[in-house]
Amino acid sequence: MKSPAFAAQVIDWQRRHGRHGLPWQGTRDPYRVWLSEVMLQQTQVATVLGYYERFLQRFPDVRALAAAPQDDVLALWSGLGYYSRARNLHRCAQVVLAEHGGRFPATSQALAALPGIGRSTAAAIAAFCFGERVAILDGNVKRVLSRVLAFDGDLAEAAQERALWRHATDLLPERGIETYTQGLMDLGAELCLQRAPRCVDCPVRSTCRAAAQGQPSRYPVKTRKLKRGRREHVWLWLAWRDQVWLVQRPQAGVWAGLWSLPEFDDAAAFEVARAGWPGAGETLASFTHVLTHLDWTLHPQRWTLPARTARARVAAITAAWPGGRWFTRDAALGAGLPAPLRRLLLAT
Repeated sequence: MKSPAFAAQVIDWQRRHGRHGLPWQGTRDPYRVWLSEVMLQQTQVATVLGYYERFLQRFPDVRALAAAPQDDVLALWSGLGYYSRARNLHRCAQVVLAEHGGRFPATSQALAALPGIGRSTAAAIAAFCFGERVAILDGNVKRVLSRVLAFDGDLAEAAQERALWRHATDLLPERGIETYTQGLMDLGAELCLQRAPRCVDCPVRSTCRAAAQGQPSRYPVKTRKLKRGRREHVWLWLAWRDQVWLVQRPQAGVWAGLWSLPEFDDAAAFEVARAGWPGAGETLASFTHVLTHLDWTLHPQRWTLPARTARARVAAITAAWPGGRWFTRDAALGAGLPAPLRRLLLAT
């Protein structure tokens, strides 16, 4: 493939038909570009828009983000999912402030050394903000280039992914890197879809080998399947005087650092723990929360302690979860919560 022809087609199409009105476009502020790139990882643009604006209102620059408590960051991220992104975002801001004086490095190599910034994200920041001639390879771009090149290497293998990186670098234009980079992203998001790609509207159809073969959905090739796990717990909604008892999850694992309900391995363990508690219980509808690698079935049990229950008695009950806190409903909804808990509080 002739690199200049391909790049020129992408650039021309992006200028005419690509996306231009997104709030993180038209800026060379690396903080805003970085934030958008992190939020858009495995998340649709329509979902990100509201979160992006709210996040910037609360944390307008890297210094504000670095100075914030992690709880505040997670609270604004609540519902967006993949919470390691928020923790890495917070840590990265602190490193940028402490080690770079609050200014993002200007090269993709230096950016990739920061916490939570991978090679493709670093390249996007460097291209959009500093004009560096460097390739990106996020999920959308992998799909576009795999099809254009009919690249049939298994991207589950590191050697094959490195090969695609080399192809991506070979295709870079000498000029217009920002428009080219945005064009590849837009093609993947708008036309070169995972299912039912809109090949008839694609500006690079004439040079796309997968289209010539009539089988674009064959690419990209990635054979390794993620092994899904299963988990099941009883979730305790402990209520007292219009408050709910929440515990902060560990800083590693699922929902790390978020405030959540206490868990029991099964109904029998819950029955043993609540023996002798004053008040009354209610069984709520069970549900399964689907995560990337895990199907988690939760059985919520709401137990309401009488308002007259002495504080000492309440403290004895909650001592099983040191570090927990009582939250009003509104305060809980303003904290960093897992999405299913937020829905549960809003629905009942």
